[in-house]
Amino acid sequence: MAACDPDEASPSAGSDAMSDQNLTAGSGLSGTILADGSSTVGPVTQAVAEEFVKLHPNVRIPVGISGSGGGFKKFCIGETDLSNASRTIKESETAVCTENGVDFTELTVAFDGLAVLANPAADWVDCLTVDELKRIWDPEAEEKITSWSQVRDGFPDRGLVLYGPGVDSGTFDFFTEVINGEEGHSRGDFTPSEDDNVLVQGIAGDASATGFLGLAYYAANADRLKLVPVDGGNGCVSPSETTVNDGTYAPLSRPLFFYVSNQAAERPEVEEFIHFYLENAKHVAADVGYVAMPDEMYAEQLEKFESR
Repeated sequence: MAACDPDEASPSAGSDAMSDQNLTAGSGLSGTILADGSSTVGPVTQAVAEEFVKLHPNVRIPVGISGSGGGFKKFCIGETDLSNASRTIKESETAVCTENGVDFTELTVAFDGLAVLANPAADWVDCLTVDELKRIWDPEAEEKITSWSQVRDGFPDRGLVLYGPGVDSGTFDFFTEVINGEEGHSRGDFTPSEDDNVLVQGIAGDASATGFLGLAYYAANADRLKLVPVDGGNGCVSPSETTVNDGTYAPLSRPLFFYVSNQAAERPEVEEFIHFYLENAKHVAADVGYVAMPDEMYAEQLEKFESR
């Protein structure tokens, strides 16, 4: 699946997000670098790839989207060189990588605040508590909690229409773990998709809808969606650079990753791309709508890659 749908607003970053020192004439690099995985991290990788290819026009970097889990399935059998992920790799996935001789390096590229969203017409909801989110998304809510009036006294008696990432998504894994207490533990009667643009379209098209996805997709569609602050116990807080970095947007803040095959990194075009990525991720992450890490953390990731 392509990373961007021309009919929907996807997170993107232009060349102004790149460090000036990296926008110089390219070299003789060539080849194809295959990336896949998280729809959350995909836009960052896509934006970096577009600028890298401007410098190195003989390099192709298609960025697919199949969810963090779907990406690891391809990565661990050697089908891809890079795997975008909004969660860390699981032990079971690492075992598959090991079985297939795929050694890898995990690199952190940005922070994200998971956005809880509603349709702009939903004027009754200005904040949801963690307990209310659990009431909505818990497995026991399936076919039982079907009206907004069951979420909180005073909410209208109108249908509760749910959209969320699919089960191969790291966003789904993260949300269910921090809200419902167990990864993958969720009601099943919602509309799932690994493509966040589908979720945006669904929530924007139904006044009774709610759902969750990465912050950048809200930022790219803020005119069509309503951001719902979350009360984690210390009042209602919206995700932002400040609240994600200082930990007050709890419990829905998280790091974002990409994994690189150490075998693939021996190829000059891959090695150069990873250097370019880590040198520019700070600018791209902020421009796309995520939260950039401090400079020293990017330096640590570059050192980690170089010492793989």
